[in-house]
Amino acid sequence: MSEFDLQRVALSTGVELDFAVAGHATNPAIILLHGFPESHRTWRHQIADLAKDHFVLAPDQRGFARSSKPEGVENYTPDKPVADLIALADRFDIERFTLVGHDWGGAIAWMAALNHPDRIARLIIVNAPHPFVFQKTLFDDMAQREASQYITAFRNPEFEVYLERVGFNEFFDKNFLRHTDFSKVADEKPIYLEQWSQPGAMTAMLNWYRASAVQVPAMDATPERPAFLDGPFPPLKMPTLVIWGMGDKALLPSQLEGLDALIPDLTIDRLDGVGHFAPWEAPNQVTAAMRKWLEAQGA
Repeated sequence: MSEFDLQRVALSTGVELDFAVAGHATNPAIILLHGFPESHRTWRHQIADLAKDHFVLAPDQRGFARSSKPEGVENYTPDKPVADLIALADRFDIERFTLVGHDWGGAIAWMAALNHPDRIARLIIVNAPHPFVFQKTLFDDMAQREASQYITAFRNPEFEVYLERVGFNEFFDKNFLRHTDFSKVADEKPIYLEQWSQPGAMTAMLNWYRASAVQVPAMDATPERPAFLDGPFPPLKMPTLVIWGMGDKALLPSQLEGLDALIPDLTIDRLDGVGHFAPWEAPNQVTAAMRKWLEAQGA
């Protein structure tokens, strides 16, 4: 039995999101954002622990599970889920909060922190690349470029045809499980398959990749370098914890290089032998890292 409730909320951004909620509303707020191809259950091992002294919200972001799935790639540009996040906080009269993000949820968390420093008091990132570092490594680090070629595949409008041919069960076994240990997610497989099978869900999830402005050059390409990579990038204004599973095959350790120049108040916790899906691959380590840092922050 999950130690949290699943509710639904209509937001001012025009979407309805399912979200897990736990803890007392008078406690400091913490919002947890999942990535692809998951849901609020990314944080199933952390929610109850954090709820002991925090008010915890963990939404199924737009396009995922049973949350709204507006049609059109343009509805999945990163500013849209950032707006959902702020609208969710507003819905609960949360002025400032700790924000946590993994994978695509981390990408949204980075952007929200850069654009709404007045709302986000603290930032926790789990295996999600900083936008400047990620784009830089896609041009300068050929290993990361190679590891990211799957993004080009996901952006292909024919990818759903492939999925229809092979089925979600095979996609889970042959694609998803390349990044994790089946024993750590076996019980969740029916939940993944059920969420992916919601009408329009897979296209909506893939639209996050299609709407992103991140350039992923082909391995043999030498495209023009984005000008912003050679100029100053705004630093983050809030304390930030980055938890990184060092065994991540999609996002390599190069994502940690240069972060200290972009984040004045930075803590990095490296988890050896842990892969991309750290929140449930190494739940105790992730929860302990979050707890230790939050306590040091007085939060």
